Amino acid sequence: MTIILLLVGLGLIVLGADWLVDGASSIARRLGVSEFIIGLTIVGFGTSCPELVVSLTGAIQGNADIAIGNVIGSNIFNTLFILGITAVILPVSMTDQNRKRDIPVTLAVSVILVLFGMSKSLLGIGGADVLSRLEGIGFLILFGAYLFFCFKYDSKEQTDMSEQKQMKLPLAILAVVAGLAGLIFGGELFVDSATELARRLGVSDKFIAITILAGGTSLPELATCIVAAAKHKDQLALGNILGSNVFNILLILGCSAVITPLSFGGMSLVDVGILIVSSVILLLWAYSGKKCRIDRWEGAVMLLLFAAYYSYLFVKL
Repeated sequence: MTIILLLVGLGLIVLGADWLVDGASSIARRLGVSEFIIGLTIVGFGTSCPELVVSLTGAIQGNADIAIGNVIGSNIFNTLFILGITAVILPVSMTDQNRKRDIPVTLAVSVILVLFGMSKSLLGIGGADVLSRLEGIGFLILFGAYLFFCFKYDSKEQTDMSEQKQMKLPLAILAVVAGLAGLIFGGELFVDSATELARRLGVSDKFIAITILAGGTSLPELATCIVAAAKHKDQLALGNILGSNVFNILLILGCSAVITPLSFGGMSLVDVGILIVSSVILLLWAYSGKKCRIDRWEGAVMLLLFAAYYSYLFVKL
């Protein structure tokens, strides 16, 4: 029965992603908002809902390993695996705005999380590494400021007004809502089923959070990006990943830390190091080569780095 629910969840995720991409793209064209911003906000927030539910539940239950491990694991999964596999399917183009603002902001947010959350370990002083309530409030303020500047300085150059088949606006909104519902409900079914199977194997909460929960709650992003790549909407895919990563850290961990201070005791320097490296490699790809994009071979490098990290986690079991 558990395996059947897992497969049903996967089916809902795939179907929901197709509806979401079509609806979000149509809204972008009709409202004159770039597909990148739609991916960053509507799609990014929607596909981050499973992480929000899992991390908030972990915080309410006082389980920091679940709350933090889910976000760190999801961001690593999003960047290295999802963007990697998306680039292998179709090279992901980057605008000047992506290179100069969006990717550096994603890197900066990751660095801020590590500096705040693991300051004592990094400085070599005693005491527990904790993300406090005050720091959580600071994250939420930064999140609001980020959204404001994204909309204020949105570049409309990526909006495709020439596409012939466009949904009517109410139908496009319905497609987005239905797509998000499929992604969230399907993701919940998948995560619950996968977690139940993992607990039967007796693995730790941190391992479940960084691997199964992180991968499971990132399935909406994975499905959305693959569908977007197949439909040649790479800016929607990139916006989805960068938006989800910023949402995960600033909004989800911000809310979770406000509920209860989050201990980073279960996280290792390797875990947070890979989180930083995953953003650094995006910045590297943005400024390497003649074309401003993530090429197929660069996507393959990201997948190899992801495989190396997961191999490390399994060895440390």
